[in-house]
Amino acid sequence: MTIDRSTAETLDAADPLARFRSQFVVDDDGPIYLDGNSLGPLPGVVPAIVERVVRQQWGAGLVESWEHWVDLPARIGAIVAGLIGVDPAAVTISDSTSVNLYKLASAALGAHPGRTDVVMVRGEFPTDRYLMEAVAAARGGVVRTAPVGAVDPPTAGDIAPLLDERVALVSLSAVSYRSAAIADMAGITAAAHGAGAMVLWDLSHAVGSIPVDLGAIGADLAVGCTYKYLSGGPGAPAFLHVRPDLQAGLDHPIHGWFGHARQFAFEDGYEPADGIDRFVVGTPPILSLAAAEPGIALVAEAGIESIRAKSVAATTLLIDLWEHSLAPLGFGLASPRDPSRRGSHVALTHPDGLAISRALREGRRVITDFRAPDAIRLAVSPLVTRFTEVWDAVEAIREVAVGGYGPPGGHRVT
Repeated sequence: MTIDRSTAETLDAADPLARFRSQFVVDDDGPIYLDGNSLGPLPGVVPAIVERVVRQQWGAGLVESWEHWVDLPARIGAIVAGLIGVDPAAVTISDSTSVNLYKLASAALGAHPGRTDVVMVRGEFPTDRYLMEAVAAARGGVVRTAPVGAVDPPTAGDIAPLLDERVALVSLSAVSYRSAAIADMAGITAAAHGAGAMVLWDLSHAVGSIPVDLGAIGADLAVGCTYKYLSGGPGAPAFLHVRPDLQAGLDHPIHGWFGHARQFAFEDGYEPADGIDRFVVGTPPILSLAAAEPGIALVAEAGIESIRAKSVAATTLLIDLWEHSLAPLGFGLASPRDPSRRGSHVALTHPDGLAISRALREGRRVITDFRAPDAIRLAVSPLVTRFTEVWDAVEAIREVAVGGYGPPGGHRVT
């Protein structure tokens, strides 16, 4: 069966999110951008907002502009809270995803005397593993790894055999950075709680792309970046979530003045603030926060259910096109076929994936992403990506594979 471009054109004509594309800096004659799971596109209002903060607030208002700035972490955190199903008082914007992982993992192990180990799954994002290994080792523990398949979504059945009285924390990504497999968040959280452990969810590839309801599953802790599907900008500050009933009992290792109960008393001794504020460390990055807010607000305006519906439709189209056009040329599928277990990107494998990815950028103006050893990731950013762009990208991959790629005299599929 052939899927012609008119199929994608029909989907674009009926797309209820099409109006949001014009709110981003997108050149219709520019490259096809399918790397929004690395860096989301720029919202059009950001340059003017940043210029106002720089010229009017910083330039003219100077230090008096803190009255505009001081509530930014809580204000933006409240928008994020609505996207992950928790109370605004349970989320703040603070530091990077890595630093937040370290803070919350350390707090979780510190709250479980005698428990030293962390459970993860094979194939987790490297930084997550590095941090968990360091946190566990500092307490004489280890990271235990569940042998989940490369494309399989982690389940409670994968995690449960590793849980015992020495496990303090289960730390997992809600959506795999490689395969886009969606973990069984509810089942894994319940299994961990049944064994007396906490769960720390990394939502970096989930927030803004799939519905997340941490409140409904009783999740303990979560972190996530804002620069992927939330279009917060390069290096935008991350968020963290701590369930309200746990906040007073957790102590993280980085005691900064913004987390002090009486911040401007400048006391010698540290006393943590009440609530989520105790997990803040230092002065918030105001310019980055100002740039991050519009993208997050656009995701909230569009609604996660509509975003998810388009994501499923576009990634399903991509997989259908792979099956008919690319699988016969030696491309494999490294993402779940079941859309209920798949996030907003699709990973295709090929022995020459790196050369093909480079050829797409340099010769076809299709920007994808490569992950060693052989995976080409194609991400759908539902507020921007068109169905015709998905079709055109797959056609470009087919043409590159058939026509040759790499240096002169390079590979060719025959």
